[in-house]
Amino acid sequence: MNKRLWLTAAAFLVLGVTGGVLLQPATSQDEWSLQAYKLNDVLQYISQYHVDKNDAVKVGESAVRGALDQLNDPYADYLPAKQKENFDDAFRGNYFGIGIRFGILKDTLTVITPLFDGPSEKVGLLCGDKIVKINGENAVGIKQDSVPRKLKGPLGTKVVVTVKRIGSDKLMDIEITRSQINTPALVACYMIDKETGYIFIDRFAATTTQDVVEGVKNLKKQGMKRLVLDLRNNPGGYLDQAWRLADEFIKAGSTLVYTKDRSEQIRESYPSTAAGNLEDLPLVVLVNGGSASASEIVSGAIQDLDRGIVVGETTFGKGLVQQFFPLRDGSSIKLTTAKYYTPSGRLIQRAFKDKKSYNAQDGRIDLQEGANFEHARENADSSRPTFKTANGRKVVGGGGIVPDYVVKSDTVGKLYQSLARGGVFPEATQEYILKHGNDIRKKYGKDLKAFLTGYKVDDTLLNTYKELAKEKKVEWNADQWDKEEAILRTTMKGMVASFIWNWQDSAFIIALIQNKQLEKALTLFPEASKMAKL
Repeated sequence: MNKRLWLTAAAFLVLGVTGGVLLQPATSQDEWSLQAYKLNDVLQYISQYHVDKNDAVKVGESAVRGALDQLNDPYADYLPAKQKENFDDAFRGNYFGIGIRFGILKDTLTVITPLFDGPSEKVGLLCGDKIVKINGENAVGIKQDSVPRKLKGPLGTKVVVTVKRIGSDKLMDIEITRSQINTPALVACYMIDKETGYIFIDRFAATTTQDVVEGVKNLKKQGMKRLVLDLRNNPGGYLDQAWRLADEFIKAGSTLVYTKDRSEQIRESYPSTAAGNLEDLPLVVLVNGGSASASEIVSGAIQDLDRGIVVGETTFGKGLVQQFFPLRDGSSIKLTTAKYYTPSGRLIQRAFKDKKSYNAQDGRIDLQEGANFEHARENADSSRPTFKTANGRKVVGGGGIVPDYVVKSDTVGKLYQSLARGGVFPEATQEYILKHGNDIRKKYGKDLKAFLTGYKVDDTLLNTYKELAKEKKVEWNADQWDKEEAILRTTMKGMVASFIWNWQDSAFIIALIQNKQLEKALTLFPEASKMAKL
């Protein structure tokens, strides 16, 4: 409880004594119940006696947030009802709507890109279309957060959008039938070469394991004999999906992950089963400092059970189990209720003294380029515990998953950093897509592999970047461009892909930039096969 609320409570206790209306606490209740009664009393007194008319929701939410702030829990959070609904949409993997990526440009709702095979694309909506009315109501000046409420709705219902199209003076009324919009966590799935499949997962949503299994089936039809599973910058998601995905690769009879509660007793254990479809596939897993939670469960199980090789950088070290608890008004609180452990007994969670030090990422193992587990054991803090894999290899505990082979991310230079700080990457790309997105979609369709191999950053896109940089007073230094050209072109290309394929974050773009890690992975399949006894 913050100081202001405490002082308010104290003031009303004085009023209660002098006025003879102080509520007597139930002495049989424990300390937590007493505090709950106290907080309820405070809110009641504010409601009945405060001189001003107060917003009950704001006061109540402030009290809830204040309570959660007192916990040494970096993941404790309060989610209003609408925010919880958006969270569920993101991880459920689908919602009902019209399927567009949009922006508010000069007060006008504008289609940046329609979703491939979505209801908007099917009725002919194009990149750059301006939606000026929704169901006959003026949409000019609409706020960003109001758009989903207008366009989402029950399955099969219809919405009419009035569109102003570039090059036409006429307004068009287009009727769109809302349908299920899938937001797959499997962002990329294609063949790198004649034998190697590549799958990138940006989160563990409700359909992730199913999507991966189906993706592998398609890749096998194209001749895939080995797989790179890219979990870089994957922040996690559903525990059951992490367990099920690891189970696809690992034969029955092993513990894949288990949790312990605050009493240090095993709370739940998740075994491998005979249901795996991918047990005979040579495997290399890519991770980095953005790989957390469910990503660490999968990579930790693969590593501890010697099922594949892990390459990249030490993962984030988020081994805390969160659970949502619903409140009466549809909102929820999120609390940490347990800790994750890998099969060998390693605690995934890295140590931290308080939330501030945790957010500063204290306690991370940082190894040198090319280090493997033996190097990790020698170079790491001697106080860190060591564990053994199924084959007897030594692995380091104490926070995060340390890769079998450490390969550092490519570094970015001054020009890249200046463009990023100035917000040039997304804004320049959006401007370019509004003018040229329809041509790119027509040329490459839904074929991401064809785009990645065929699309080249041209002068049109470069000039768009340069002009916006100048407008934002970001210096475009020619010498810096010469030094950073490769990584800048890769990022620009990735940004174009993100708009065309409707990716809402930069995880895959960052993966594209980190070529050294993928190149190393491709050399390790003989070792991965031998270790897994395939």
